[in-house]
Amino acid sequence: MSTPAPAEDPAPEALAAEDKKLVTLARSTRARTRAAEGAAVRDADGRTYAAATVDLPSLQVSALGVCVAMAVASGATGLEAAVVLTHADAVTSRDLDALRDLAGSGVPVHRGDAKGALAGTTRT
Repeated sequence: MSTPAPAEDPAPEALAAEDKKLVTLARSTRARTRAAEGAAVRDADGRTYAAATVDLPSLQVSALGVCVAMAVASGATGLEAAVVLTHADAVTSRDLDALRDLAGSGVPVHRGDAKGALAGTTRT
């Protein structure tokens, strides 16, 4: 059962360099694949994972869902931050639940548009 999505804070005025890298990775992945969403996460060891939405007839996974799966498959034990570039007005509760399952609460999730302009930040 998914939990309600927490309220989103306005986009931060300035992101840390590590989070700017996540925006760049998400933007380039989304552009390269022409997918609906691009996302990137940084794990507790500083490794980054970038992905795009998977929308096949027999498999649909959000970009953040793919990032979480990649991190888990690589042995990550936690996440420090996430970025999702989307046309949606909010990060889905399902994606926040997946992030929370791996990272716990308090992880910043920055949401922005296809060009990487951030609109707001939610925490898991």
